[in-house]
Amino acid sequence: MGELLILRHGETEWSRVRKHTGRTDLPLTPRGEEEAAALAPRVAARHVVRAFCSPALRARTTARLVGLGDAEPLEDLWEWDYGGYEGRTTAEIRQEIPGWAVWTHEIVPGRTPGESVEAVGARCDRVIAAARPFLAEGDVALVAHGHVLRVLAARWLGLPADHGRLFALRTGTTCTLGFEHGREVFTSWNVPPDA
Repeated sequence: MGELLILRHGETEWSRVRKHTGRTDLPLTPRGEEEAAALAPRVAARHVVRAFCSPALRARTTARLVGLGDAEPLEDLWEWDYGGYEGRTTAEIRQEIPGWAVWTHEIVPGRTPGESVEAVGARCDRVIAAARPFLAEGDVALVAHGHVLRVLAARWLGLPADHGRLFALRTGTTCTLGFEHGREVFTSWNVPPDA
């Protein structure tokens, strides 16, 4: 039985300064390209039978740099739609709304409508359903973003979507989600290229 091979895209200008980057389509920084390319040996060592990625440029570039240029873009792997919080840091938002967290507060509309954590969870459920049939043949790679992948991990474990708040995930890292005795488990999490 294969595993889900989870790859968070490399650094962007906004991820470097911790701005919420949902639907803004930013490229990787030079450091982000290095982070992504450094993951290629780990991907090459796996038996990847299918790959999916977010349609965002930062995810597609990461997929190409790790050797998954044939990754199929999936709309459901887009990052959380942050609505009116797009491009802002948590610290900035908390100056207006003390204690604000993306996991616990309503997302207000902005340039985009925004979405709830439950809506992100529903998208992740569809990604898992799309990937699951291929796991009998080998690994399925998913290249996407920090928050959506954290929600996906929670849903893989059968937890509510907002439990993704428990799983920190840095740029340019890999994770694996698999099985133990027929149950969904983490097999690795937040692994940098040099580990």
